[in-house]
Amino acid sequence: MENFIVSARKYRPSTFGSVVGQKSLVTTLKNAIKSNHLAHAYLFCGPRGVGKTTCARIFAKTINCEHLTSDFEACNECESCVSFNEQRSLNIHELDAASNNSTDDIKYLIEQVRIPPQIGKYSVYIVDEVHMLSAAAFNAFLKTLEEPPAHAIFILATTEKHKIIPTILSRCQIYDFNRITIADTVAHLQYVAQKEGVTVDVNGLNVIAQKSDGGMRDALSIFDQLVSFCGNNISYQGVIDNLNVLDYDYYFRLVDKFLNNDVSSSLLILNEIINKGFDPHHFVTGLSTHLRDVMVSKDAQTVQLLELGDELGEKYKRQAADCPVEFLYGALKLANDCDLNYRISNNKRLLVELMLVRICQLTDEKKKEFLTDEEPTPLKKIEIDAPAAVPVSFQAAEKQIIESEKPKAPTTPPDKTEPEKKKIPVINKPASISISIEKEIVSESSVSYPETQKPVVSQEQPFTIDALQSEWKKISAVLPEENRLIVENNEPVLVSENVFEISVNNIMQEREIKRFETDIIGQLRSALRNSKISMRIKVEEVITERKITDPEELYRKMVDENPQVSKLRSGLKLEFD
Repeated sequence: MENFIVSARKYRPSTFGSVVGQKSLVTTLKNAIKSNHLAHAYLFCGPRGVGKTTCARIFAKTINCEHLTSDFEACNECESCVSFNEQRSLNIHELDAASNNSTDDIKYLIEQVRIPPQIGKYSVYIVDEVHMLSAAAFNAFLKTLEEPPAHAIFILATTEKHKIIPTILSRCQIYDFNRITIADTVAHLQYVAQKEGVTVDVNGLNVIAQKSDGGMRDALSIFDQLVSFCGNNISYQGVIDNLNVLDYDYYFRLVDKFLNNDVSSSLLILNEIINKGFDPHHFVTGLSTHLRDVMVSKDAQTVQLLELGDELGEKYKRQAADCPVEFLYGALKLANDCDLNYRISNNKRLLVELMLVRICQLTDEKKKEFLTDEEPTPLKKIEIDAPAAVPVSFQAAEKQIIESEKPKAPTTPPDKTEPEKKKIPVINKPASISISIEKEIVSESSVSYPETQKPVVSQEQPFTIDALQSEWKKISAVLPEENRLIVENNEPVLVSENVFEISVNNIMQEREIKRFETDIIGQLRSALRNSKISMRIKVEEVITERKITDPEELYRKMVDENPQVSKLRSGLKLEFD
């Protein structure tokens, strides 16, 4: 029985022309070979499975080829190419830095660099996962990497360029590999399927390409897995069943329900998805991606961002035509908010269901207020044609005025002539008033008080420091016991006519006095008959010198004060206990 070789190895590119998705980078390397401008060190960096090590091998094979083709590819016929293809070439050395990351491994590599090649012109050293080298190994590698022998070329490969020290980066030509696009991945998978005699649905290949996340090795591994599951006929349904991927049809159905404000059907679709074993968070992220694809399908300029097959792309365009732009923006925001809050939510299913309810109501004009996260509209002033309620102060003033204007009862018998009637002044009340949230403030000048009810305006009485300190002691006597000492021990000092100051030892005491500041000021103003009294608090922290108990620390302090102590200790050969 013939041994099975996985597709990632079987269809690994052997020439620059067969490399997928790295056209500009391949062109640069071929031009360097054409013009014989070869650097002594290269750094290939990029995501996994994009062809870093493969391009390093092809480059090493090509620069040692004895008969290059017209387009500067390896001939695969000379002794150097044949030995490389049979994996017995002595000109190409590969080192896995993940398991050979010590200084001794680098020293061994440096010893090998001195040996010239037996066949060909260059000895190529490929160091994979170079970011795994230790700091000491990097430093040991610096000199050789900067000035290697003329026959030595280093190609370093890594997925994490940020972990490589700058001194290494400065000695290399850096090539950044791109993620392989979905279109390139689908095209290469179709080529492999044709070679293997496998029939596969294009929509299924799109799912494989999306699942591989830009890595060709991952895509080919998934392809082999699906061939084992489906045989030589891979269908779209077989792909989503095996990879546990949600069918696009669920999302298309959901958006249709959203547009019809069908909350019940939307919740039932979610229940069906959860019953099939899908994580609700996975569903939320998938819905966000679907809504994004619908949004970019609305405009002919952005439809190129849709990396899907032609058949599926037409389906997205048809649904995009039915969706208002405002609906898509609102739905995307709600889905993104649900994604952000999912991790911290205690009832995750309810959070997802609430998202579906809110999206369903985006197109319902009557319920749009339910969806807005804006602050409610403030209450407006309402004009009411009704008798106004007169403030208590006005009623009291009016009553006093009317009582005072009433005619007094005569003490002598009235004359026969009709007494003269006096006019009673009437306070006109407004027919309508404005009711507002703001509090009505009535100025003192607008109110007419009777003589007995006019407020007494207090005069600012001067006070002495003795009077202030006397009242201060009275106030401290009525404070709680835990605060009494703080107030008693910090007597006030007069700093200006109406301002006094107290000094406290720390911020805690300041905080405690501020708790009673309003009451203290009110009491002092009342007792001293001065409404302009104010208080300032000054914090004077007392820093106590720390007592030194450690003998070595005490010795260092003594040396700082007198350097001769150090000579005395050395002369007497004294040691610490």
